[in-house]
Amino acid sequence: MARIFEYFVVCGLGPEIRTLDGDKGYHGTGMMYLPSLLDQYPLDNYSLYPPPPPQLPTCVLPAGVEFYSSGFDANDASTFPRSYPIVLTEGDGSKIYVSCIAFRDPVSEDIAEAYHIPANSFADKCICVVSRSPSFRVLRNALEEIFALCFSPSGSSKPLWDVIAYMVSNVPLPMPGRDRVLFAIENCLLSVEAPPRDGLPHADISFQPLVQCLDVDNLIKFFTAVLLERRILLRSNNGVDYIDAPTPYMMGLHSGVDTSNLAMDGVVVVDLDYNRISTSEEIPHIPEPELSSLRCEILKLLCPNVMGIDQMKAGVFSSSEQYSKGCNKPWGEDHDLQLRLIFLKFFASILGGYRNFIENNAMHVFNTQAFLKKRSRSTNQPPEPMIIQFLDSHGFLDYLERVATLDENNNNLLEKLQDAIGRGQNPISILPSSLVEPEIITISDEDVGAGSGAKYTYDRFPSNIRSEEQDEKRKQILAAASGAFEYIKHAPSSPSVQVGKDSLSPMERAAERERMVLDIKVKLQGLWLRLLKLGATDDPLSSFEYGTILALIESDAEGIGGSGFVECIGEHIHSGWHGRLTDEQFIAVKELLKTAINRATSRNDLSTIRDALEVSAEMYKKDANNVSDYVQRHLISLSIWEELRFWEGYFDHLMEHSSSKSANYAALVATQLILVASHMAGLGLFDTDAWYMVETIAERNNIGYKQLIKLRGFFSHAQQLRVGYWGTSSVKAQSMSSHGLSSPRPIDVTDQNQQPAEASGVGRSWVQSMFSRDSSRANSFARVRQWTSDSTSVANENGTPRKQDLSTAGQKKTQTNVRVLRGHGGAITALHCVTKREVWDLVGDREDAGFFISGSTDCMVKIWDPSIRGSELRATLKGHTRTVRSVSSDRGKVVSGSDDQSVIVWDKQTSQLLEELKGHDAQVSCVRMLSGERVLTAAHDGTVKMWDVRTDTCVATVGRCSSAVLCMEYDDSTGILAAAGRDAVANIWDIRAGRQMHKLLGHTKWIRSIRMVGDTLVTGSDDWTARVWSVSRGTCDAVLACHAGPILCVECSMLDRGIITGSTDGLLRFWENEEEGIRCVKNVTIHNAAILSINAGEHWLGIGAADNSMSLFQRPQERLGLSSTGSKMSGWQLYRTPQKTVAMVRCVASDLERKRICSGGRNGVLRLWEATINI
Repeated sequence: MARIFEYFVVCGLGPEIRTLDGDKGYHGTGMMYLPSLLDQYPLDNYSLYPPPPPQLPTCVLPAGVEFYSSGFDANDASTFPRSYPIVLTEGDGSKIYVSCIAFRDPVSEDIAEAYHIPANSFADKCICVVSRSPSFRVLRNALEEIFALCFSPSGSSKPLWDVIAYMVSNVPLPMPGRDRVLFAIENCLLSVEAPPRDGLPHADISFQPLVQCLDVDNLIKFFTAVLLERRILLRSNNGVDYIDAPTPYMMGLHSGVDTSNLAMDGVVVVDLDYNRISTSEEIPHIPEPELSSLRCEILKLLCPNVMGIDQMKAGVFSSSEQYSKGCNKPWGEDHDLQLRLIFLKFFASILGGYRNFIENNAMHVFNTQAFLKKRSRSTNQPPEPMIIQFLDSHGFLDYLERVATLDENNNNLLEKLQDAIGRGQNPISILPSSLVEPEIITISDEDVGAGSGAKYTYDRFPSNIRSEEQDEKRKQILAAASGAFEYIKHAPSSPSVQVGKDSLSPMERAAERERMVLDIKVKLQGLWLRLLKLGATDDPLSSFEYGTILALIESDAEGIGGSGFVECIGEHIHSGWHGRLTDEQFIAVKELLKTAINRATSRNDLSTIRDALEVSAEMYKKDANNVSDYVQRHLISLSIWEELRFWEGYFDHLMEHSSSKSANYAALVATQLILVASHMAGLGLFDTDAWYMVETIAERNNIGYKQLIKLRGFFSHAQQLRVGYWGTSSVKAQSMSSHGLSSPRPIDVTDQNQQPAEASGVGRSWVQSMFSRDSSRANSFARVRQWTSDSTSVANENGTPRKQDLSTAGQKKTQTNVRVLRGHGGAITALHCVTKREVWDLVGDREDAGFFISGSTDCMVKIWDPSIRGSELRATLKGHTRTVRSVSSDRGKVVSGSDDQSVIVWDKQTSQLLEELKGHDAQVSCVRMLSGERVLTAAHDGTVKMWDVRTDTCVATVGRCSSAVLCMEYDDSTGILAAAGRDAVANIWDIRAGRQMHKLLGHTKWIRSIRMVGDTLVTGSDDWTARVWSVSRGTCDAVLACHAGPILCVECSMLDRGIITGSTDGLLRFWENEEEGIRCVKNVTIHNAAILSINAGEHWLGIGAADNSMSLFQRPQERLGLSSTGSKMSGWQLYRTPQKTVAMVRCVASDLERKRICSGGRNGVLRLWEATINI
């Protein structure tokens, strides 16, 4: 049952207090502190809904948490509770709707005691309800009732969290236009309903604050900026209803947050407090006559009196009675509806006749030029910039894609309005009527009023019941904070403390300080050794040892804690420790080192940073693939590494402590610079940045061009290794260390691209990520020489650089041909290419013969013949009742599997349904037509079945898995079957012998792709790795671990025993099997989305990606009969790629015999690319 309330959340001051600038501890009432998530219902282990977003506390309290000396005061309006909603947009475009109440609440006694906060202090707290439904009124009303019930003098009949639990768990989401749900909180009755689906989108929020804050001209300007998808920052100090992100390119920010250090180029700043809009880029005006009409309609709605006087002067009204009608009405739901209809009428005007310009070709979804010419003729004006930019926006293109999936007779709301205006009807008539009364659903709590009559009253908002683990973790954090305060209290780390010791002589003060420093270092050493002895089941981040070390690092201004921690690690390494850490210890040490480096950076303590850099290169862990992952790689997000001054100081330190003083000076400088460059590579510093700094230091020391060339050779070698392992990238590359290449595990992905809280402050990092542009520093270094540009090339076996995958010959060929095939009414979910052998008996051996067979969410299977232009649709096969998931065929039959748990066999020539095979207990995921009238099927029930089409029976269940089967391979010549899926196990059976050969264990997440050629089996998994197995031995021969995302497809090149892998990271990698093992010899980066399909032939290779980009590769040496030297797999060259169009692709199939690639989109459209050749 879907519920309207997903979560109830409490945010405020947690046990770990930190300022917005990252300083830990309590620093008085004049500071703002980071909010934390304190309580929630359901608990964080609830699986029905995804957990609340981690940035929720920062969003609901954007200005931070403030301490106060007093709570609510009826005579002081600034102490009143504040109620406001926010809208959060997630990465996939889905929205989260939150209603909030912020108020002052007493500080918990244990927190006040640990941090020595004055007694009877208050701090900001916020309670929220989280929902996926934009029903803001019921969210606000329910939250206000909970708040009032908590602080009511009469109390509640049940514990407050029991009331919250019942409300969240039992109130269902009403069916749009059909249900009205009634529920009660204590004695208050509330109701919720949703409008019909065929009306305006649900927007249960008033536009009154927006029209009150902005005048008409600024309102239209703001609307234009939204329409053109500009980056928009809304600023307000009053918590109006538009304070957070209603769209992915718009967000809100409290006026108290400083934005002076943000890159605001191109950002439209809307100041709601001062009715002001500013931007560095001009916003084009809405053209006439639409602008005058829109302005007049809005003024008529907002200022009816003024508009009425103007119209009376013009003779529009015939009597004063007509003028006074409708004036002076307070803003209500009718005004919101009228405002939305005004903007809908604007769209109906500027998009008049747009349907006539929707095209059915792959290059253009909409004929923009023809539409603009038609508009210019009607307005006698040249094409307006605002209209041009709007027609090129993602919103308009997405609208066209959705329109394409609608039936011609099923007009959308915009087209209904255009028809109504054309007939002179009232625009209100397009909305569904509300004559049908909704069904009443009553939710009642039987426990209310049935108890003992006891009342529950509270002087603060209560905490939910904590588990023993949560309570223990809270005590450890507070104990660590209390211990750190004692150190600060007794350490001479500030002038205020030293003033009290004027009676001591300078020598005595120095001795006292030395004693305190030694005491802290001894404590740190003991804590460090105890941290390393924690068991595998212990959580170091929650341990007393970690909390105390962190507090010591952050507490003192002189850096004794940070430098002492780094020093004790160095001493431990020098004593013989090998630096091996468990996964849990690795995370703890990484975070502690980050904190120590950040604090040292703020003090300009370069020696501590230098020592931390060196010890981080010694500590590592082993990942699941037994690859060393060093701590140093995870420090790349710190800004100190991009500063030339640090590396100059580090180089000077190395020179001063060099043991070979008498060596040749130039060679000595080069040796130390290679050590510096090794640390840069271990960090993963961008190659151009690193080379600039090394070159600057080298030129300052006049080492000569020979040593400079040697240095450049080292850099080229390091970069060549990186490209071969990680691939080229425009962002900071994944790094390597001198001891081994780091494995791309998903644990620390965020560490490499995001600024940590210690460096930038969490309160501003989410704003920075929205408005900071991703500009590489590569172009900012003017002194980098031209010969460093080989960082964008890949070297071949002979060391000769060549541009990656861009063939000059391919650029000179004729334009490709892309056709659009329409017919499905839903997303394409299955696509199969019929081979030349299959179509032989049907239409003869024509050179351009070749069918594609598609399945869709519309439950239909369609056969397409590309050889018949304009009439490609050959047949439509109807019989399934749910989504078609897999399609296969032989010379005369088509077989399809569906979510309806059935497998249907069709006659390819007559399109008749021959057999319906039923026996699976879950949706069918894979089907394959075999010789001898047999069908092999796999399903989510974990079974693989063999069917005899002639008798309509299941011959045998040939394989069983412990979970859903997602992919399978079968060798008809040997009878070997391989299948894998959600249980992360690849199973191999010998069907003819009727036995299971092997269970291949090694992957840790779902296996999504499988390929078997001879004795070699290749699997691709969500754990970011591909594995190569021996079918006969059942052993893993190699682990291909270099993608930065799940591997969706794998392919084997039969000619040279090579392997090709494609992942969600958009990279295509070519692997070659050599005597010393399998290595990556080529990377392709032309695709920007997940690789969905790889199809390799003898001379041609077809690729399809989720962003509708396709590519065709060739090996011209083999095709022309030439012998190739060096790597065979790296001989694949990009032959051609078509012009990319906007579409979301679900599946791709290739016909390499005719150089065709077909993609199936989310909108039900197939795009067929024919790359005809003439060589």
